[in-house]
Amino acid sequence: VQLQASGGGLVQAGGSLRLSCAASESSFIISSLGWYRQAPGEERELVADITAGRNTVYADSVKGRFTASRDGAKNTVYLQMNSLKPEDTAVYFCHARAMEMTTMTFNDYWGQGTQVTVSS
Repeated sequence: VQLQASGGGLVQAGGSLRLSCAASESSFIISSLGWYRQAPGEERELVADITAGRNTVYADSVKGRFTASRDGAKNTVYLQMNSLKPEDTAVYFCHARAMEMTTMTFNDYWGQGTQVTVSS
């Protein structure tokens, strides 16, 4: 599974950004699509994850501000980020959990990361 993310950038506190991630796959069945982030010196953490059943899980820190959505036909996941705060500054990674059809095994796949910087 190849994941191509876009949409990061620099924004002032209170502003908005929208991230997109397109998944291209052959011989895979994608289960979940979502976003993680990693700030300097910190562990990578879940931001939002959408399961195949379209259930969405959010980190407590982004609930009410971020909205994840998934276009199944395009295998694309979006992250609309509103009311951004300086503490949202991080590299955001697209993530997919997918089953490889020939081996019937699930693995995690990551995009290249896109920088989001929120100035105060």
